Amino acid sequence: MDLNTHEELKAHLMATNQEFRELAAKHSEYERQIQAIESLPHVTPEDELEEQRLKKLKLHIKDQMMDIINRYRTQQVS
Repeated sequence: MDLNTHEELKAHLMATNQEFRELAAKHSEYERQIQAIESLPHVTPEDELEEQRLKKLKLHIKDQMMDIINRYRTQQVS
């Protein structure tokens, strides 16, 4: 199986790795919540804090997803 491209590898992991799927779902949910805040006509200081919190969580999830991708690539090379 040739999974050179990043998108092909992500698609493969979405299909075969439960942890990756769960992280991707959380990442999408955080993105949806961030967009909801950004679309508000008036953003309160509390909204801004929540947006920053969500962005940090989303970044952490992305890092975890990249760890899985990198582990998978390492296993494929070995």
